Amino acid sequence: MESIQLPLKQDTVALPWLGFSLCVVAYLMGGTASTLMATYLPVVVPPLLGNNASVERLGEVSAWINAVFLYGWMSGGLLFGPVADRLGRVRAMALVTGLCGLGMLATAYVPTLEALLIARFLTGAGVGGILLVSTVYMSEVWPERSRPVPLGILSTAFPVGIVATGGLVSGITNWRLAFGIGVVPVLIAVLVAVFLTESSVWQVGQRRQSIQTPGLFQAENRVNLVSGALIFGAVLIGLWGIFGWLPTWVQSLLPAGESGQTERGITMMLLGSGGILGGIASGFLVRTFGTRRTLMGTFAACIAACALLFLTNRTFSPIVYGELMLLALFFGLSQGSLSSYVPALFPAPIRATATGFCFNVGRLFTATAVLFTGVLITSLGGFSNALMLFSGAFIIAFGAIWIKSESVKE
Repeated sequence: MESIQLPLKQDTVALPWLGFSLCVVAYLMGGTASTLMATYLPVVVPPLLGNNASVERLGEVSAWINAVFLYGWMSGGLLFGPVADRLGRVRAMALVTGLCGLGMLATAYVPTLEALLIARFLTGAGVGGILLVSTVYMSEVWPERSRPVPLGILSTAFPVGIVATGGLVSGITNWRLAFGIGVVPVLIAVLVAVFLTESSVWQVGQRRQSIQTPGLFQAENRVNLVSGALIFGAVLIGLWGIFGWLPTWVQSLLPAGESGQTERGITMMLLGSGGILGGIASGFLVRTFGTRRTLMGTFAACIAACALLFLTNRTFSPIVYGELMLLALFFGLSQGSLSSYVPALFPAPIRATATGFCFNVGRLFTATAVLFTGVLITSLGGFSNALMLFSGAFIIAFGAIWIKSESVKE
């Protein structure tokens, strides 16, 4: 087939570093946007409910707030994949980062529960877009040989945002003031639009798309699409079914009457720290052992760490902190490894769309599962048993990666 020569604007040596820096900060803000509300939930919900703030009602409304955010995340991840494939990675990145920031700023001013749900949906849509588009962009502008390392480090920005969340919660009691941090992603969106250069891989792919690229659901891509969606979706169910409720679980271990603000803040910082270490290590492990073996070991370790945490602690003690960080370490390994694995399964012209599908189709089931956490807590006799049940999702992910070939399409 005749090669296509395009007069492309060549990426300079500094461009990957500039793109990496802005993507890292946007990714970081995604972590903060995702966990800030979960940490403040015990103080956000009661004033919005007023006289209806019973224990049962608090649990129901909190579940809806978490679920709506995940529905928004799913919608954004699915919507902005085609946007990034059609309009370019840079335009899409500016759009989703700005949306995340505006959603957070809107949260700071919500007068009612309904307004809060809308703001959280929009914030989730922005976060879903950030994690998708930044990952795809970096997978195209960074040299192939060392690509797993920066992608693994990029994934650590999300837990860095979680650490920032813990710092905010520990230092700011007014939750509305804390959500004013949404001004940061708005500023990053402007910098992305002004300073980043479009991926040359995407530009070439645009010219080749109508000539030789199979469609998303055609046979050439179908196996990888189903495999990627199953693996990532299962991980999401395990991750968010556990992660969104960890601060509340820690609160449940404390004696009645204790505020738990310090413990919840430290919990989020430790979760973030473990995730950072796992994300950094993931790139080196993938380069050394390959994606398949790294992911299999990670999923097995997630199951073991969940059992240790949720089956051995009935009251709060300092050992909980260490076990939480261990679990977060394996969570970070899974996210960093999948950030390298999934985009490489697909050709450039449909990469963002396909990656967005794999990253987000599982969020529909995740959000629905999270919505029923309250029912599981009651029927299974407490938070520990319910959260342990969610760890079973990692068994599904382990089985899916077990039967998946080591080779991926680069």
